[in-house]
Amino acid sequence: MLWILILALFLGVLFLLANTKLSLHIWLALLTISDFLLLGAGMYMTIGIIFFILIALAFLLLGFDEIRKNRVSGPVLEYIRKVLPPMSQTERDAVEAGTVWWDAELFQGNPDWDILLKTPKAELSSEEQAFLDGPVNELCAMLDDWQINHELRDLPPEVWSYIRANGFFAMIIPKSYGGLEFSAYGHACVIQKIASRSGAAAVTVMVPNSLGPAELLMAYGTDAQKDHYLPRLAAGVEVPCFALTGPDAGSDAGSIPDTGIVCNIEFEGEQRLGLRLNWEKRYITLGPIATVLGLAFHAYDPDHLLGDQEDLGITCALVPTDVPGIEIGARHDPLNIAFLNGPNSGVDVFIPLDWVIGGEKMIGKGWRMLVERLSIGRGISLPSLSAAAGKMACDTTGAYARLRKQFRTSIGNFEGVEEALARIGGLTYMMDATVRLTTSALDQGEKPAVLTAIAKRYLTESMRVVINDAMDVHGGRGICLGPSNYLGRTYQSIPVAITVEGANILTRSMMVFGQGAMRCHPYLQQEIEAASLEDRDEALIRFDSALMSHIGYTISNAARAVLYGLSGGLFAPSPVAGPTATYYRQIARYSAAMAAMADLALLTLGGALKRKESISGRFADAMAYLYLASAVLKRFEDEGRCRADLPLVHWSCQFALYQVQQALDGIIRNFPLRPVAWKMRAWAFPLGAHRKPPADHLTHQVASMLTEPSAARDRLVDGIYSSEDKDDLTGRLHHAMQLTIQVEPIEKKLRAAGFIYAPDIAYAEWIETVVTAEKISREEGNLLLAAKEAVRKAIMVDDFPGDLWSK
Repeated sequence: MLWILILALFLGVLFLLANTKLSLHIWLALLTISDFLLLGAGMYMTIGIIFFILIALAFLLLGFDEIRKNRVSGPVLEYIRKVLPPMSQTERDAVEAGTVWWDAELFQGNPDWDILLKTPKAELSSEEQAFLDGPVNELCAMLDDWQINHELRDLPPEVWSYIRANGFFAMIIPKSYGGLEFSAYGHACVIQKIASRSGAAAVTVMVPNSLGPAELLMAYGTDAQKDHYLPRLAAGVEVPCFALTGPDAGSDAGSIPDTGIVCNIEFEGEQRLGLRLNWEKRYITLGPIATVLGLAFHAYDPDHLLGDQEDLGITCALVPTDVPGIEIGARHDPLNIAFLNGPNSGVDVFIPLDWVIGGEKMIGKGWRMLVERLSIGRGISLPSLSAAAGKMACDTTGAYARLRKQFRTSIGNFEGVEEALARIGGLTYMMDATVRLTTSALDQGEKPAVLTAIAKRYLTESMRVVINDAMDVHGGRGICLGPSNYLGRTYQSIPVAITVEGANILTRSMMVFGQGAMRCHPYLQQEIEAASLEDRDEALIRFDSALMSHIGYTISNAARAVLYGLSGGLFAPSPVAGPTATYYRQIARYSAAMAAMADLALLTLGGALKRKESISGRFADAMAYLYLASAVLKRFEDEGRCRADLPLVHWSCQFALYQVQQALDGIIRNFPLRPVAWKMRAWAFPLGAHRKPPADHLTHQVASMLTEPSAARDRLVDGIYSSEDKDDLTGRLHHAMQLTIQVEPIEKKLRAAGFIYAPDIAYAEWIETVVTAEKISREEGNLLLAAKEAVRKAIMVDDFPGDLWSK
């Protein structure tokens, strides 16, 4: 009875601390009352006395304002001032860029599910759907990826003309300037369908609609710049590119060595105030054919022509590529993927000040411009390409595994192959769900820099897993390049997606958690801002207020984590009932644990956490997979809770939550301060870390969805280009799969009658034998022959004359 009373008391205190915003004095009083009750238990006198002493000390230090400021807040403030690393302007711009949204809910440990579930479903407008059904389908039918990448090393001229004439470069440009003005989701769907046909063509369309001059012009350009360039970009008269990365500045783009010196020289017959530019860039997509170059450089004013400041900061300008001094047109070869990409440079190139994007007032604001706009495009382009690769892998690998037979059975029936198929299906469902949720947030006006970084990094990594699995299932069919290979170029291009728009290693180890902690934490920025104040008295007042709120916030999250952990998540809220309720509860549980652990890490490591990239990366993993699991649940709700999709939902959520557990456990096991790590484990896993990855029966269910035609399979692969033409690259797979399914009952009937084909005679002769024996009809025999021919055509690889290799 006593144990029950003590447990009830403990859980009650936890519940109050976890679910009520209490002041510092109230939660101290709660702990004191619970301790007196514990003392009353008699036999627990020693433990109670220890707790009493600790609580009394906490009350003494924290319960009285002056004592707290002198003994706690003041010393902590001085410590932070000493250890806080200086923040450069580029770091500050990156941290402050964009907005916070669902990422803040997850990071703060108590997600409000209404925010997620009331987000509008990502849907296409009638214009967007018509564009996908018309021009996009027609473009996809024109694309021959082997011709593009192997023969021409470029898009065919007629494809270039079609892209320009039909507004593919104008998806984000307003209609008032001649653009299509598509939503972020519509934009993503266009990229997805093109990418399922040709990566090179998709990248060509992606770049002008992502971080390109049009994006920057719409947000920051002058009216004159918009009026001149946007209609020309929309019509395809101008081909844009944007030059940021150079040989000496990659991930550390804020330290670019390219310069623009303010000067006053004669230009086009008159004296003009402008900038003399010198730069060297590389990896610039569309650079070799661009007519207008978006350029990032560091501006200086040594002669004080604009004011007293000499170092003006990073600046962005639009420069026509035919200006004297510009060298452009060379090409890189990015892993044999034939999108146009190359270096460019300029020597003493003069531009007037009104060529700066936004004019003179925007000089020095280029880095803020770039990181703010990149937080939008990063959530669309490469995540959409990744989802397209996943859907294409589901479609082709599922079909191939059904029709390809070894040991007289489809290879899709082997459990080893099923493991690969399940990863392909489950990760694809999760990738597409993330694209939908992220683009919906963008369409609501959010600019969630942390979530778009998550989408880019974790979807491209998921694509890597999916395509590797698809290659494994295809075996030799996948590794022999040629006109009939639909996987090889995607496999080759994966490192490109991993590298661009923020390299994945950097994004995981520094950006997601580093930016997330600063932007999403409710008090951290207040504390840092207070610590930065020169007036110590004012700094102490503001810091003390933020610190006390921070302590209460941490205690609430720790209590919530323990409460949810002890109950296995049962005490966590779920906005729905049914088979997915447990996943809402587990997300809430791990969100609380992550929030409490992050606070302990920030408190004990301070600025040193910035250099603990493995720890930071694991926090990023936890936050990312909580977001991906949220996206899966949101998709399931948006699609009407279709029970046929539940295997995909279960697999995706179980996979994601297992990754969260592994990430948090990895932080604890590797945290350098072991007493702190023990505290983290008590909070996050009070009963141990027992979550398991998806079980074999679920793996089988998901794998079967890929190899069996169904409405669920159609929903999974919806959005990619699909042809039923039996001579098409992937159409022949569909044709063979249809015939294979039709003849399976006939083959089963023959096996039951003891007629099993052996390759000692030709297949056609064997068919004639069983038809003559009246085991099957002539029509059934013809169907078997047609299926055999279709399967052979679908599984064959290309070969080439020997003299090809001697050239």
